[in-house]
Amino acid sequence: MLFRTAKLAQMDEFDDIIDVRTPAEFAEDHLPGAINCPVLTDEERIIVGTLYKQESPFAARKVGAALVAKNIAHHLENVFHDHPKSWRPLIYCWRGGQRSGAMCIILAQVGWAAHKLEGGYKTYRRDVLDQLETRPSQFSFRVICGPTGSGKTRLLVALAAQGRQILDLEGLAQHRGSVLGRLPEQQQPSQKSFDSQLLLALQAFDPALPVYVEAESNKIGLISLPPALFAAMHESECLLMETPLSVRVAGLLEDYRHYVEAPPLFIEHLQPLLRFHGAKCLQHWTDAILLGDCASVVGELLTLHYDPSYQRAALRNYPKLPFAQRVPAPDISQNTLEELAATL
Repeated sequence: MLFRTAKLAQMDEFDDIIDVRTPAEFAEDHLPGAINCPVLTDEERIIVGTLYKQESPFAARKVGAALVAKNIAHHLENVFHDHPKSWRPLIYCWRGGQRSGAMCIILAQVGWAAHKLEGGYKTYRRDVLDQLETRPSQFSFRVICGPTGSGKTRLLVALAAQGRQILDLEGLAQHRGSVLGRLPEQQQPSQKSFDSQLLLALQAFDPALPVYVEAESNKIGLISLPPALFAAMHESECLLMETPLSVRVAGLLEDYRHYVEAPPLFIEHLQPLLRFHGAKCLQHWTDAILLGDCASVVGELLTLHYDPSYQRAALRNYPKLPFAQRVPAPDISQNTLEELAATL
């Protein structure tokens, strides 16, 4: 045998995990801790694929082999050159095929104990989905509820600072979970990457201790929560934050400063609300924003849109909300939230 293979359960036995897929495939998702040493670039993979379809598999393999050999040589000279003979890399591609096989053959011929991951990334992805179907039910969640701006995320931060287990879904999704929730200059991760990071978070929790999580719908921006996680949250005990409207407005102006400082962006991101509130209301908000009165717009957004929407969704998604422990927050300063966290 030119090289050995390994199963996914063995990946902790290796010094490094090498992903030989293209940079684009790696960016979408990869095994935890993997480094990207592509045997084909994004452009080269397109070239080889086009040859395969338009000319012949043989022509594609000839060109592909030359490109793969060139790229592996580059990695040997620039990435692997200082590794000792005892180095044990685990190599994978999309499904454990020719790309990872080529890298394994050459590294094994050098003298390293290179192993190819059986089934490649597809095996890992299947395992992630399988675990996301079963792990959520192992935990006792405490769902932090409350209308927009009530300080739910800040309370999570305070709980984490005190050593509690928290699941920051909005942090993992890189989105604040509303029509205005997209973070400035940040793209949401792919669904696959979110799932991988979520599983890592769940794997770190102790099932004997509660896990605090912010109430969410089943989607955060473009990201979907695994059905098993949403179902576990749906059945969980709730905490209800009670925060004055004026405090919520002030906190949102602070959290969404990028909109306050960029009125055209604020106005643009309000446009999806046109179908709910009509052109006259949108024009009223636009005029107020251009006059610098963002506070009144935020207040009206809460009372006219977010609060009614929250009331409907919260009771539907979290049936134990009427029996929730009340968490009165006269303000959402760090000191106040730390004091509240200590009581939970």
